[in-house]
Parts: sequence; structure tokens; C-alpha cells
Amino acid sequence: MLLAALALLAGCASRPTVPGVGIDRDGPLPNPPPDLAKVPDAQPRLESIRSGGPNKPYEVLGERYEPITGDEPYVDKGLASWYGRKFHGRPTASGEVYNMYAMTAAHATLPIPSYARVRNPANGREVIVRINDRGPFHKGRIIDLSYTAALKLDLLRGTAPVEVRRITYAEIRAGNWRKPGSEPAPVFVPETSPGAPQRETTGSPVAAAAAGYWLQFGAFARLDGAEALRQRVAEADLTLLPLLTIVREAGLHRLRAGPFPSVEEARATSARLRDEGGLESSLVDKR
Repeated sequence: MLLAALALLAGCASRPTVPGVGIDRDGPLPNPPPDLAKVPDAQPRLESIRSGGPNKPYEVLGERYEPITGDEPYVDKGLASWYGRKFHGRPTASGEVYNMYAMTAAHATLPIPSYARVRNPANGREVIVRINDRGPFHKGRIIDLSYTAALKLDLLRGTAPVEVRRITYAEIRAGNWRKPGSEPAPVFVPETSPGAPQRETTGSPVAAAAAGYWLQFGAFARLDGAEALRQRVAEADLTLLPLLTIVREAGLHRLRAGPFPSVEEARATSARLRDEGGLESSLVDKR
């Protein structure tokens, strides 16, 4: 924990706000790639969140931070800063290499990895970034953007007010993250009249399945059976928790994990769960 805190202090906490000159100052690299304003936003997808590592509680500069690890909505307003050449090519808190030309950002408490919509109220511009780093740790600042994200928002001159809204798993599954300013709106499939969304009256909501490769762990007539199996699978592998969902299909409650980006990743996960946890699953292709 001490080493993690020191690493955070050496990184995000020391980032200057305004680019300048000198070896210890941050700023842009010479000759940046052309057409950075056309770089696509980060594409939200369901990614496993480790319970430890960069998502552990930590302390920096006397302040304690509790990273979010569940599918909780998050909205905040404050100052945004950006970081560039001083950290370009160095490891982020997630272990990934920082690329100042990618659509990423650092946040003190949002899950790593997760996605957020950042809006500049001064000009109405919005971007979607992938959170893969920790910071900033200056009072009033709520997000540290990559060079390209700041460029697209017209924030390269220094800190400026922004609005940050997390894109939750429910929004990603439903696909409504594409609608700026929309609230999470999970789609529910009823037991009686198909096509009329509603909420289950017993237990948790039952979500509609998104397209892709899924692993199915079981199918139950009653929702509580699927809920019990979801708890067992989550206890066997906490990294799967964000991917687990219960789908109402053909009159049964089906516990699935996904969608996975490729059939190979889905099969590898199935084999690992079988070998390490004794959990059997079948592949479901919903493309």
C-alpha cells in the first residue's frame, strides 16, 4: 500500500496544470500527430474490475480515497486538467502505458477500468474517455485528461470547469450511453407480454442481453435460483461481477457473463472457471 501511494504521488499528484518549458514541466510533445481532433472517443465496453490493485483504498497527501468498485452512477462538476509528455510512455495506475494521444483520463475514485463522459459547458463539447489512471490530487480538480481528450474539449490552455458523468454497465448493456445526458435505462423483459418492458416484482431486475459472445452458467424457472448462482460465480471470481447479468429468455431466468470481445476470450474464461472453480458454462453466440 505504501509503495502504491508513493507511486501515485510520483505521478498524478505532481502534474502541473499549464504546459511550460523545462525538464520538470509537463506539456505537449513537438510535432504531434495530425488530425488529433478526429480521434474517435473511447468505445465503452464491459470490462472486469479487479477488487485490488488500483481499486484498493489509498491515501495521498493526507487524503484517503475509496475507489468505486460497483455499478454505481457518478456525476460531478469541477476543474479538469491534462497531462502530456512528462508521463507519455510511462505506466499508469492500471499498469497500461500512458499514451497522451489516446482517449483516456485519470480519476481519483472511478473504477479502473471504466468509462466517463466529460462535457465542457463553455462550448458544449463532449468526449468519452476510458479511466485507466489515478489522479489528479489537487483541490478542486476532478479529472486529468489525456492531451487528445483536452484538445477535443478545447482545454489545452489550462484548467477549466467540466462535468463528468460515469457510463455504467447498465448503460453499456442497454446501449443508451450513445445519447448525451441520458440516465441509465435498463431494459427488462417481462414474463407475460413480450415487448413491454417492466421490472420483476421479486428480486433483482432482469436485463436484456446485448450482442456478442456470452457464457451461460444456468437457467432457472425462478429468479432466486439465478440470483443464488450469480452469488456463487461472483464469489469464485470477483473480476466477473461486472459482467454477470440475468436474462429472461424463453420463460427462464438465465445467468450469463458477457459480452466478451471474442469467442477465444469467452472460451478461455470458461476453461479457467471450470479448472479453478468447478463452474461449468456454455457458450452463447448473440451476435
